Amino acid sequence: MRELYIKQKLLRLNGQFTVKDDQERDVYEVEGSFLKIPKTFTIRDADQLEVACITKKTFSFLPTFYVEVQGQETVTIHKEFTFLRPKYTIDAAGVEVNGNWWEMSFDVLKDGQVAGTVDKKWFQWGDSYRVQVFDESLETLIVSLVIAIDCVKADQGGAASAASFG
Repeated sequence: MRELYIKQKLLRLNGQFTVKDDQERDVYEVEGSFLKIPKTFTIRDADQLEVACITKKTFSFLPTFYVEVQGQETVTIHKEFTFLRPKYTIDAAGVEVNGNWWEMSFDVLKDGQVAGTVDKKWFQWGDSYRVQVFDESLETLIVSLVIAIDCVKADQGGAASAASFG
Protein backbone atom coordinates (compact mmCIF):
# COMPACT_ATOMS: atom_id res chain seq x y z
CA MET A 1 0.00 0.00 0.00
CA ARG A 2 1.21 3.46 -0.87
CA GLU A 3 -0.04 6.63 0.78
CA LEU A 4 -0.09 9.92 -1.14
CA TYR A 5 -1.09 13.45 -0.19
CA ILE A 6 -2.56 16.04 -2.51
CA LYS A 7 -2.52 19.58 -1.18
CA GLN A 8 -3.55 22.50 -3.30
CA LYS A 9 -2.38 25.88 -2.15
CA LEU A 10 -4.84 28.73 -2.06
CA LEU A 11 -4.23 31.75 -4.27
CA ARG A 12 -2.02 29.96 -6.83
CA LEU A 13 -3.21 31.42 -10.12
CA ASN A 14 -1.57 28.83 -12.34
CA GLY A 15 -3.02 25.88 -10.41
CA GLN A 16 0.39 24.29 -9.78
CA PHE A 17 0.88 21.89 -6.88
CA THR A 18 2.58 18.60 -6.03
CA VAL A 19 1.45 15.18 -4.88
CA LYS A 20 3.70 13.87 -2.10
CA ASP A 21 4.24 10.46 -0.55
CA ASP A 22 4.19 9.74 3.18
CA GLN A 23 7.91 10.65 3.34
CA GLU A 24 7.12 14.17 1.96
CA ARG A 25 8.84 13.39 -1.37
CA ASP A 26 7.34 14.78 -4.57
CA VAL A 27 5.75 11.99 -6.60
CA TYR A 28 3.71 13.99 -9.13
CA GLU A 29 3.55 17.61 -10.22
CA VAL A 30 0.25 19.05 -11.40
CA GLU A 31 0.08 22.19 -13.51
CA GLY A 32 -3.09 23.87 -14.67
CA SER A 33 -3.39 26.08 -17.70
CA PHE A 34 -4.04 29.68 -16.74
CA LEU A 35 -6.42 31.65 -18.98
CA LYS A 36 -6.17 29.01 -21.68
CA ILE A 37 -8.96 27.33 -23.60
CA PRO A 38 -9.56 24.47 -23.15
CA LYS A 39 -8.75 24.40 -19.44
CA THR A 40 -6.29 21.57 -18.79
CA PHE A 41 -4.32 20.06 -15.93
CA THR A 42 -1.15 18.18 -16.80
CA ILE A 43 0.21 15.59 -14.38
CA ARG A 44 3.93 14.74 -14.54
CA ASP A 45 5.84 12.10 -12.62
CA ALA A 46 9.07 12.68 -10.66
CA ASP A 47 11.06 12.42 -13.92
CA GLN A 48 8.92 15.23 -15.43
CA LEU A 49 7.25 12.84 -17.90
CA GLU A 50 3.59 13.55 -18.63
CA VAL A 51 1.54 10.67 -17.25
CA ALA A 52 -1.97 12.16 -17.39
CA CYS A 53 -3.98 15.11 -18.65
CA ILE A 54 -7.37 16.44 -17.56
CA THR A 55 -9.28 18.57 -20.08
CA LYS A 56 -12.53 20.46 -19.73
CA LYS A 57 -14.58 20.26 -22.92
CA THR A 58 -14.95 23.79 -24.19
CA PHE A 59 -18.16 24.04 -26.16
CA SER A 60 -20.80 21.90 -24.51
CA PHE A 61 -24.19 22.63 -23.01
CA LEU A 62 -23.23 20.90 -19.73
CA PRO A 63 -19.70 20.69 -18.28
CA THR A 64 -17.69 17.62 -19.31
CA PHE A 65 -14.18 16.65 -18.23
CA TYR A 66 -11.93 14.08 -19.89
CA VAL A 67 -9.01 12.30 -18.22
CA GLU A 68 -6.25 10.71 -20.27
CA VAL A 69 -3.77 8.42 -18.52
CA GLN A 70 -0.70 7.31 -20.49
CA GLY A 71 -2.32 8.73 -23.66
CA GLN A 72 -5.55 6.71 -23.27
CA GLU A 73 -8.87 8.35 -22.41
CA THR A 74 -9.84 6.54 -19.23
CA VAL A 75 -12.37 8.72 -17.40
CA THR A 76 -15.20 11.02 -18.43
CA ILE A 77 -17.04 13.14 -15.88
CA HIS A 78 -20.10 14.96 -17.12
CA LYS A 79 -22.89 16.94 -15.55
CA GLU A 80 -26.42 15.72 -16.06
CA PHE A 81 -29.36 18.04 -16.67
CA THR A 82 -31.23 18.54 -13.36
CA PHE A 83 -33.25 21.36 -11.88
CA LEU A 84 -32.30 21.04 -8.25
CA ARG A 85 -29.03 19.60 -7.03
CA PRO A 86 -26.11 19.18 -9.46
CA LYS A 87 -25.60 15.59 -10.57
CA TYR A 88 -22.52 14.23 -12.29
CA THR A 89 -21.78 10.87 -13.87
CA ILE A 90 -18.33 9.29 -13.78
CA ASP A 91 -17.52 6.84 -16.56
CA ALA A 92 -14.18 5.21 -15.79
CA ALA A 93 -12.46 2.46 -17.73
CA GLY A 94 -12.89 -0.63 -15.61
CA VAL A 95 -13.16 1.11 -12.23
CA GLU A 96 -16.04 2.18 -10.01
CA VAL A 97 -16.24 5.05 -7.55
CA ASN A 98 -18.21 4.21 -4.39
CA GLY A 99 -18.94 6.62 -1.58
CA ASN A 100 -19.52 10.32 -1.36
CA TRP A 101 -17.22 11.66 -4.06
CA TRP A 102 -18.77 15.13 -3.80
CA GLU A 103 -17.42 15.27 -0.22
CA MET A 104 -14.17 13.59 -1.41
CA SER A 105 -14.59 10.48 0.71
CA PHE A 106 -14.75 7.44 -1.55
CA ASP A 107 -13.26 4.13 -2.63
CA VAL A 108 -12.02 3.27 -6.11
CA LEU A 109 -12.83 -0.34 -7.00
CA LYS A 110 -11.45 -2.56 -9.75
CA ASP A 111 -13.25 -5.88 -10.32
CA GLY A 112 -15.06 -5.46 -6.99
CA GLN A 113 -11.80 -5.04 -5.02
CA VAL A 114 -10.78 -1.77 -3.36
CA ALA A 115 -7.85 -0.39 -5.38
CA GLY A 116 -7.65 2.87 -3.47
CA THR A 117 -9.37 5.16 -0.97
CA VAL A 118 -9.65 8.94 -0.88
CA ASP A 119 -10.37 11.09 2.16
CA LYS A 120 -10.51 14.86 2.36
CA LYS A 121 -8.49 16.29 5.19
CA TRP A 122 -10.51 18.93 7.00
CA PHE A 123 -9.30 22.15 8.65
CA GLN A 124 -6.46 22.68 6.16
CA TRP A 125 -5.50 25.72 4.07
CA GLY A 126 -6.55 24.78 0.57
CA ASP A 127 -7.92 21.41 -0.46
CA SER A 128 -5.99 18.48 1.01
CA TYR A 129 -6.61 14.80 0.32
CA ARG A 130 -5.11 11.56 1.59
CA VAL A 131 -5.02 8.88 -1.10
CA GLN A 132 -4.27 5.28 -0.20
CA VAL A 133 -3.35 3.15 -3.21
CA PHE A 134 -3.68 -0.62 -2.79
CA ASP A 135 -3.28 -1.52 -6.49
CA GLU A 136 -0.16 0.38 -7.57
CA SER A 137 -0.86 -0.33 -11.26
CA LEU A 138 -3.81 2.06 -10.89
CA GLU A 139 -1.95 4.78 -8.97
CA THR A 140 -1.83 7.33 -11.81
CA LEU A 141 -5.50 6.71 -12.63
CA ILE A 142 -6.56 7.17 -8.99
CA VAL A 143 -4.52 10.38 -8.57
CA SER A 144 -5.92 11.70 -11.87
CA LEU A 145 -9.46 10.85 -10.78
CA VAL A 146 -9.05 12.78 -7.50
CA ILE A 147 -7.72 15.85 -9.33
CA ALA A 148 -10.46 15.63 -11.98
CA ILE A 149 -13.23 15.43 -9.37
CA ASP A 150 -11.67 18.40 -7.57
CA CYS A 151 -11.71 20.30 -10.91
CA VAL A 152 -15.40 19.48 -11.35
CA LYS A 153 -16.15 20.73 -7.85
CA ALA A 154 -14.15 23.94 -8.41
CA ASP A 155 -15.92 24.49 -11.74
CA GLN A 156 -19.32 23.99 -10.07
CA GLY A 157 -18.34 26.38 -7.26
CA GLY A 158 -17.20 29.00 -9.78
CA ALA A 159 -20.44 28.67 -11.74
CA ALA A 160 -22.49 28.98 -8.57
CA SER A 161 -20.64 32.11 -7.43
CA ALA A 162 -20.90 33.64 -10.93
CA ALA A 163 -24.64 32.99 -10.92
CA SER A 164 -25.01 34.65 -7.51
CA PHE A 165 -23.25 37.79 -8.79
CA GLY A 166 -25.22 37.83 -12.06
